[in-house]
Amino acid sequence: MAVYEVLALRYATHARPASANLLDPPEGGDPHDAPMPIDYFVWVIRDGTRTVVVDTGFDGPACAAYGRTMVLHPLEGLRRLGVDPAEVRDVIVTHLHYDHAGNLSAFPNATFHLQDSEMAYATGRCMGHARLRGAFAVEDVCAMVRKVYEGRVAFVDGDGEIAPGVTVHAVPGHTRGLQCVRVETARGPVVLASDAAHFYANLAQQNPFPIVVDIAAMIESWRRLGRLAGDPDRIVPGHDPLVMARYPRHPAAEVEAVLLHLPPLDPAT
Repeated sequence: MAVYEVLALRYATHARPASANLLDPPEGGDPHDAPMPIDYFVWVIRDGTRTVVVDTGFDGPACAAYGRTMVLHPLEGLRRLGVDPAEVRDVIVTHLHYDHAGNLSAFPNATFHLQDSEMAYATGRCMGHARLRGAFAVEDVCAMVRKVYEGRVAFVDGDGEIAPGVTVHAVPGHTRGLQCVRVETARGPVVLASDAAHFYANLAQQNPFPIVVDIAAMIESWRRLGRLAGDPDRIVPGHDPLVMARYPRHPAAEVEAVLLHLPPLDPAT
């Protein structure tokens, strides 16, 4: 079985209160609604012969449109980690929200791995509702449709293997077709939860993120994350700034990235 290194690259951030990240009132009922910023990541999975990129982030115009703060364009961040987007052969798109599925044209030689149910969700009747389509950028969705017509989308129905030791698994709730990624590493299987769990607090408090199409499915997906990882310290949430504090930093000073294949410095509680 292949053993991989896994990197989390932080490319953007946004200041916001806890109430924006938790469906129920924050623990303790703080009337001042304490700050709880959100970070934005893309991920790199690689060994000596293969590199897989997980999600593609957003670009400058989308950053401005959604009022986020760009730390470093995700494509430039990948390059600083030694990953040339033009040479990447496999890109896993966990779901089609704007912060996970932009910049697709920068990967001209990649196959995109996506759940059937996510494409159906992002192009079907649910997008007729403003509440449900708000986090989708129509041009990103259209770009993925074009990739389908180019024969460059490998659809997954539930569970799928991308490479030996790299698998994807449906974890719906946040969207209909969200998928997580399980990666074999030297410390055991690491599960990139993506938006199945934005924050450690969503899991620890059993308190969903407010953008959700199916709460029951989301809660069941939390259970699946646990089964896939086998240890809560091997579940990596998709947007928590604590990820940057809990894992060793990548040695390159010009990029904000951490090493998820190494044990956490500060385990989740």
